[in-house]
Amino acid sequence: MKLKHLLLLSSLSVTAIVSAQSAKYSNEFLRLGMGAQSFGMAGSVLTMEGSAESAYWNPSQLVTMQDTAQASFMHSNYFNGIANYNTAAFALKIDAKSAAALSIIRFGVDDIMNTTNLIDNQGNVDYDRVNLFSASDYALLGSYARKTNIPGLSVGANVKLIYRQIGSFANAFGMGTDISATYSKNKSTYSAVVSDLTTSFASWSFTDDELSQRLVDLGQEPPKNGTEFTLPHVKLAIGRRFELKNKLNLKAELGSSVYFDGERNAALSGSTFTIEPNIGFQLDYNNIVFLRTGINNLQTYTDFGKEKFSFQPSVGLGAFYKAFQIDYGLTEVANASISQLSHVFSIKYHFNKL
Repeated sequence: MKLKHLLLLSSLSVTAIVSAQSAKYSNEFLRLGMGAQSFGMAGSVLTMEGSAESAYWNPSQLVTMQDTAQASFMHSNYFNGIANYNTAAFALKIDAKSAAALSIIRFGVDDIMNTTNLIDNQGNVDYDRVNLFSASDYALLGSYARKTNIPGLSVGANVKLIYRQIGSFANAFGMGTDISATYSKNKSTYSAVVSDLTTSFASWSFTDDELSQRLVDLGQEPPKNGTEFTLPHVKLAIGRRFELKNKLNLKAELGSSVYFDGERNAALSGSTFTIEPNIGFQLDYNNIVFLRTGINNLQTYTDFGKEKFSFQPSVGLGAFYKAFQIDYGLTEVANASISQLSHVFSIKYHFNKL
């Protein structure tokens, strides 16, 4: 194989991404999470008290936010620092019965070397022709929540605008919607979220005509424009608060995500659906210091002919300082990282807790 063929292999991966149709794991960056609190509790935060991060997890909980306004920022890196995941959210209580939020998500791999032009027309290697590019996924979420006339019942919705880009090679535009409902009575809370209700999509366009022609010259089929579809899935959760002694409080949540896009690698999976359970706990002292833990990603796998069971544990910490809340989460990244651990940091600003 010629050197020039090898230099183009990195671009061939774009072909698979652009031409994918109805991929099971499309727009997966939208399922990573938001807020170190959620990472420390293995995503078991659907019934937790409303915050700016509720816009991502369960928009109907925005109306239970105790602040007039709140801002949240989060950073995490994956695969030993190769990929960066950042989120920002701002939530506002409109009145006693309604709230709104705006959130931004970015997942990206930066400083990727583009060597497609490393060899000039005379066959000479010219390192000055090498440049860097990023493969990035973006989402903008607009959220709204409102209390209903039924005591304890609130509803909410998200509208998601999606933009994905692979350097100058390809980009995609898309959108989707989520709806949710939460019912609280006494110390128990029940939540249901339908993500990608209208089947979210991302329409890809291959924008590098020069590279497309090079692939043709090499006998390769150039990539075709296409659309990825993300089928709806449902999240269900039940949570309960326990008031302990000495200003200690415990919040526990048991939940599950139900997918309908075929069998997945999960403990409870069928030919047409998959159930992924999760459980999380938060212990706090007077709502000032927080200790969290959780379990999710329950899977069965085969190891040298023997079926084994695995799960993903998480732990986290949190603390208030004046109007700031600082959270930290430590969790595995599906055994895909070299370190197998991901450190997640987030900070919230409570505008009425000065």
